[in-house]
Amino acid sequence: MNGRNGSLTSSSSVSQDLLLQAYRRAIRLVFNLVVVALLVGLFVGTWRTFLELGLTLTEPTVRLGLKELITNVLSLVIVLELVRAFVEYFEVERVRLEILLEIGIALALRELLLLLYEARLSGMDVFFWGLGILALAAGRTLAVQFSPRRAG
Repeated sequence: MNGRNGSLTSSSSVSQDLLLQAYRRAIRLVFNLVVVALLVGLFVGTWRTFLELGLTLTEPTVRLGLKELITNVLSLVIVLELVRAFVEYFEVERVRLEILLEIGIALALRELLLLLYEARLSGMDVFFWGLGILALAAGRTLAVQFSPRRAG
């Protein structure tokens, strides 16, 4: 009976290994497709930003032209950070918290600047946005300070 249980255990182990291998391949495929999509988006966004530089001169006010330019550039920064997060995942097979927090900071700064350009923020709103960004920056600092790479 021991031999029979041993063969069941080894066959279940083999099937688990095959399932895990299939899972890893599927994840790699999906992540590859996401990175390709993000890179295409980054190149298209960069190209369109350069093409729309002329809008800065043709908009009724410089403020409107700069708003569009800043929106596009900050969006590209966020996409670039996302690409970096996915590439980091391929290198170490985990996503580092500090990269996610950097994406959060870039996204929060983008939204804050857009709201400031639209003049839709009160003083208290700016304070709370700043507090949120400061909390994200503090979290990033802690993530860098206590990262597993530094501890090991």
